[in-house]
Amino acid sequence: MKYIGAHVSAAGGLDQVIFRSKELGATAFSFFLSNPLRWNLIQFRDETIKKFIFLCKKFNYVSDQILPHSSYLINLGHPSDEHLKKSRLLFVNEIINCKKLNLSLLNFHPGSHLRKISEQHCLIRVADSINFALQNTVGVKLVIENTAGQGSNIGYCFEHLAQIIHKVKEKDRIGICLDTCHLHASGYDLKTELGCRQTFKAFNDIVGLHYLSGMHINDSKTKRNSRIDRHHNLGQGYIGKSSIRWIIRNINFKLFPMILETTNNKLWKDEINWINSL
Repeated sequence: MKYIGAHVSAAGGLDQVIFRSKELGATAFSFFLSNPLRWNLIQFRDETIKKFIFLCKKFNYVSDQILPHSSYLINLGHPSDEHLKKSRLLFVNEIINCKKLNLSLLNFHPGSHLRKISEQHCLIRVADSINFALQNTVGVKLVIENTAGQGSNIGYCFEHLAQIIHKVKEKDRIGICLDTCHLHASGYDLKTELGCRQTFKAFNDIVGLHYLSGMHINDSKTKRNSRIDRHHNLGQGYIGKSSIRWIIRNINFKLFPMILETTNNKLWKDEINWINSL
């Protein structure tokens, strides 16, 4: 069995996330805990929490299969102390909500220096923010997503991820989510089997495969090392199905959520079926 699903919409309520995932035949799913483009601190009603937990149990989704995504507004490396505090408070709010929903993972983007501080300074601020969040919450693993290196985003290379983890105090509550489109766009070779082997060997050598806690399985609309984050459906972009096939067969050595964020959601069911057939 594989944990494979998609990032589904929570429009209409959190319960819809579960129904939509079930319709896809998914054994994993991702969703936003709140509107990803608003700063609102969310407090779920008790009935919402109970219904979500009940439906997860009814449809056999356990916390290891669910990889919720944090708000796009959160920048844990923000150069401004005021905006950094705002990001940290929203991040902690999302972690607390994960715990209330019996979820054990939270996927997030590390942050951006906005060309106002150095990459190294930004990495330190991200690690400090993670430590702050861990100190003020319990029970949820924080899963850093690698980035495409677009704009001033950090986290586009394995060295960045390793530096952040090195400074995190509670290492049993930190993990990595590798996005295949982001790997490709940031310059890693996923086009051939040899390239895939070398890329994941480098990840293991620099970060450690034991930190891998999820993956986003996407093709790319842009060429390798474009530093542009544009997802595509599987087999329709510059990565190709053969590389995705190698990754699914060789990297999913332990059960973790593999999430599609491909552009045409009408193809999700077929993509899930294809991955499950491998």
